[in-house]
Amino acid sequence: MKKYILSLAVVSLFYTKSDACAWSDPDYEYFNLFTQSIIRDKTYLPFLHNYSSRFYEGYNPLQIPDDNIETWRKFFNNQLSYSETQNLVYKVSMNDLNALKNGNPANLLLQKLGTGFYQKYKEGIDYLIEAKYLEPYMSINYIESENSFYYDRDANRKNATALDYPKTIAALTSLYNAARNPEIKQRYGYQLVRLNHYTRNYDSAVQAFKTYVAPIKLKGTVYFMSLDQLAGAQRGLEMNNDANWNFFQVFMNSKDRKESAFVSMKLSDTASFSNIMKRANTNEEKNMAYFLLGYEDFNNPIPVMEKMYDINPDSEILKVMAARSINELERSYLPTYYYTDAASGKVSVQRGKADPKDLKATQTGKVAPEVKEEKLSFWQKIVRFFKNLFGGSKSDKTGSEVKADQNDDELFSNPDRIPFYTRTGYYYDEKTQDYLDDLEKFTEKTKEKSKDEYWQIADAYLKFLKKDYKGSSEILSEIKTTNPEYQEQIKRMKVLNDIVSQPRIDAAYEDHLMKDYAEYFVEKKAEKDTVATNNFDYYGNVTSTADFLKDVLANRYFLQGEDGKSFLMNNKLSDLQYNPNSSLVKSVEEFYRKPNKTQFEQQIISKNMDSVGNIDAFFNTIYGDRAMRLADFEKAQSYYEKAKNFGGIPRQNYEWTEKDGQSITPKQYTANEYNGFKNIPNLVFGHNVWESFGSPETESMEAENDSYFPFIKTSMDKLELAEALIQLKKIGSGKGEKAAKANQLIGNLLYNTSILGYYRQLFVMDIDNSNGGKYNFWNTDRKNPYQYYYKNFLDTSYIEPDNFDLSISYYQKALQLSNNKEEKARILFQMASAEQGKYYQYEAKAPKDFDYSDPKWSEKEDARQKEMDNLKNQKYRTYFAQLKAQYSDTETTKNLMGSCSYFNYFMR
Repeated sequence: MKKYILSLAVVSLFYTKSDACAWSDPDYEYFNLFTQSIIRDKTYLPFLHNYSSRFYEGYNPLQIPDDNIETWRKFFNNQLSYSETQNLVYKVSMNDLNALKNGNPANLLLQKLGTGFYQKYKEGIDYLIEAKYLEPYMSINYIESENSFYYDRDANRKNATALDYPKTIAALTSLYNAARNPEIKQRYGYQLVRLNHYTRNYDSAVQAFKTYVAPIKLKGTVYFMSLDQLAGAQRGLEMNNDANWNFFQVFMNSKDRKESAFVSMKLSDTASFSNIMKRANTNEEKNMAYFLLGYEDFNNPIPVMEKMYDINPDSEILKVMAARSINELERSYLPTYYYTDAASGKVSVQRGKADPKDLKATQTGKVAPEVKEEKLSFWQKIVRFFKNLFGGSKSDKTGSEVKADQNDDELFSNPDRIPFYTRTGYYYDEKTQDYLDDLEKFTEKTKEKSKDEYWQIADAYLKFLKKDYKGSSEILSEIKTTNPEYQEQIKRMKVLNDIVSQPRIDAAYEDHLMKDYAEYFVEKKAEKDTVATNNFDYYGNVTSTADFLKDVLANRYFLQGEDGKSFLMNNKLSDLQYNPNSSLVKSVEEFYRKPNKTQFEQQIISKNMDSVGNIDAFFNTIYGDRAMRLADFEKAQSYYEKAKNFGGIPRQNYEWTEKDGQSITPKQYTANEYNGFKNIPNLVFGHNVWESFGSPETESMEAENDSYFPFIKTSMDKLELAEALIQLKKIGSGKGEKAAKANQLIGNLLYNTSILGYYRQLFVMDIDNSNGGKYNFWNTDRKNPYQYYYKNFLDTSYIEPDNFDLSISYYQKALQLSNNKEEKARILFQMASAEQGKYYQYEAKAPKDFDYSDPKWSEKEDARQKEMDNLKNQKYRTYFAQLKAQYSDTETTKNLMGSCSYFNYFMR
């Protein structure tokens, strides 16, 4: 096999952690409340904790200094700034340096330095000229084997074999011998080692190091640059133990080569860190070896941290291990959101992975009241923690003044209140709790020994995770530090303790938020989250303190019965269109109309109502739609009367062009396009020719004879439709065929706008009938399926279910009044179709006491389906049976058998 994909070893090296869902990024699934990067020694930033890449990327690369540049700055007696030195070493061309050497520099930086600069630093400039000549060739020559899994490489790419090897070796040797400055002399030795390494003359590279680098008694940057090349040559000679030891020395003594040295150790020997541990002699070497062991095997780093503590409690790398440990706990304790499962209404946590035993336990019913705290399942403990941290979940039975401590019994006596699974990550169980306890003990011990305030901050944060907000605040108030990163973290944690410990958010506390913590809630143009400066990556700010605090407040409002405020903390008003359930809409409207809003309500919450043009029309359209689904046409008319100025359901157009990329613009409805209110065709009173939601309405639908009713327009808005239905309802209360037809048309409209109908979009705030979450049959017994807040509102689709009995009742009237056998057959078929909707609703809620983990899943699923089919035939085929028994000879029935496969199957 050749040239297909990257080596599997290399792939696994750089992606050691994975997620079952390829689209998932585990580094976005928790709140970054503790900033890992506040460690003082920024050279260890790549080794902080993350999963989505091999090394941590949430920092500015400029935070890690370049050893080579710092060394050159010293060589030039700090006459140049860091950036000027970087420019001179890496960017100024060889020709520009030759021009400086000849006394006529054209480069602005070199002109600034003057012609005397060359005379003063002659050996250094001459070396840079030689190094710039060599640099384009300084890569190893790639040799392809028959088993290579690498991508094709550019055949024309330069490498060290393109140089005249004997001539280059002779030139470098001559320059080495001529140099008088030891550092420059050693740099020529480095070039000799590197050239031999990259031309695969490994023995010569080893000898060059012994001859030209080691004898110069300098153990600075150039020495370790050379040692890095020596180790590479030793790996080529399969001297893996020596190579690893030298890479280890590079890792320990360099600032900007730690990542590459670590990778080189991994590639050299799978047992690399264990072997290094055996060779470590000094405390510093042992400490670093322990760090690498703990970093590589991070399941429980505390035993390794204890060993590092015994060596040096002030060790900077010990703080790195602590930061990683805290971050691991954050992922278990602080998921970015909790969401509700569509089928059951049960809560799921974004982080964590379920045990099959716990899956079954939560699906079997109530939790025994005598269960003690230590016997709770780990899911119950998750809920208990989240309840304590955020304040809990809200019972449907509670009023508007619910407090967090009133929900405990409700939560644990109702199986629907217990999360039944989470998607990925680590267990939150007894081991996780033990991990937190052990880390807290370690941190408390270390803060007494170490002079660094870091350990006090870490201890305060762990107490915050344990919900000891008072203890955390007391520690924070005692910390004295001048470190600006520490100060920012302390400030942030004080805010967290204050807000999270607040049991109820009232007007006075909202005033306190705006007075003291406005920066966490008021968005700025330049940067969304003012406290996220240490929490960024290539894609922008990751979840952080401000996001977390919004969730805390959203949960508090939820518990207090202020659903409208809870919703608007995380969503825009226009989002209601996707899940327009009545109780939530009503609560949002109540907040909208609330007089004398606090400053917090005005500036932080109300701003999320700006996404809808005519807010009154928006609310009244939703209310009118709900009244129509309940067949309350008079009430619908009153709402639609107030919504006549509705400008259309607010949607966005997403367009992509090569020139401008993606653009997002508000959708502009055409004059004849359905916009959520206008342009409803009279086919809404018709019936299906065939069931195809993707076909044009003129192909899927057929109009009924509505000649009795001239008030039904070809195209209507919702107000006109409601008025027509009111007239039909009045006519339907009479006798004869006209009354029968009126009831049939009402039944048709109710069915056609249900989840099964071609016009199912009309009364659920949608603009077409394409599939979406709102067209699921799932249902819950609660009026509100959301558990903690509405942050996940667009991820959990829910609206009130259809009442198919309403359409059936109108069909029943039509059937009784009609004397036309063909019409009766049509009516019965429509009734049978509505009855199928009732079955689908039942099926979606039917209990199921097994899951995919059951080894007999297939057998049980087949048996269950057979049972459901029998039930369907016995209880939900009433009108099909009547149609078959009394009207099988009608032309209507014969035509239906030709166009409806399941009806044809039933009639056999």
